[in-house]
Amino acid sequence: MVHLRRYLVAGLLVWLPILVTVLVLKFLIDLVDNSLLLLPAAIQPEGLIGFRIPGLGILLSGAVLLATGMVVTNLFGRGMVKLWESLLGRIPFVRAIYSASKQLAETLFSGTGKSFRKVVMVRYPHAGAWALAFLTGDGLVEASARTGRDLVNVFVPTTPNPTSGFFIMVPREEMIELEMSVDTGIRLILSAGAVVPADNTRPGAPNA
Repeated sequence: MVHLRRYLVAGLLVWLPILVTVLVLKFLIDLVDNSLLLLPAAIQPEGLIGFRIPGLGILLSGAVLLATGMVVTNLFGRGMVKLWESLLGRIPFVRAIYSASKQLAETLFSGTGKSFRKVVMVRYPHAGAWALAFLTGDGLVEASARTGRDLVNVFVPTTPNPTSGFFIMVPREEMIELEMSVDTGIRLILSAGAVVPADNTRPGAPNA
C-alpha cells in the first residue's frame, strides 16, 4: 500500500500540472476564438470550411492587432485615432471608461510605467496580517494631503484568481518592498502560498 500510494502521488504530480495547463490554455483559446463571432455569419470560417479550427481566433486577433499597429503608427493613422478619441470624449459615460482603459493599457504595455513592476507586502485585511500586493503607483495628492501621510496605490489580488482583488491606498512607510519578481508573486498567489521561491530562506538561516 505504501508503494501504491507513492506511485499514485508521483503520477498525480506529473499529470495535474499538465491538465491544469491544458485547461487554462483551452479556456484562453476558446475565449479568443469567440472574436470570430463578431464576423458576419456569411464569412465566418466555420461556415465556410464546415468545421471549427481551434486557435484560429488567435491568428485573426493577432492579424488585426498587427494591421492596426501598422496603420496608427503613421501620420494618417494618428490623425484618425485623435478624431476617434475626440468623438468618444464627448460622450460622458463612455469618455470615463475609455480614458481609464487607455491609461491602464499605456501603463501596462508601454514599458515605461511603474505599475505592477514591484511586489510588496501590506497590512491587509487587518493590522495583524500581511498580504502580498503589487505596487500600482503613487497615491492621490488630495488623499495624501487630507491624511497627512505619503500614500501609495497598491492592488491586493485574490487567491487563486489574481485578476480580481482590491485597490487600497496605504502609507508608504507601512509598505514593505520585496525583491521577488512579479512572475514569482503571481505563482505564489495562484498556488495559495504552496509554491514558494526556490531561494526562499529565512534571514540568517543556513541555505539548504
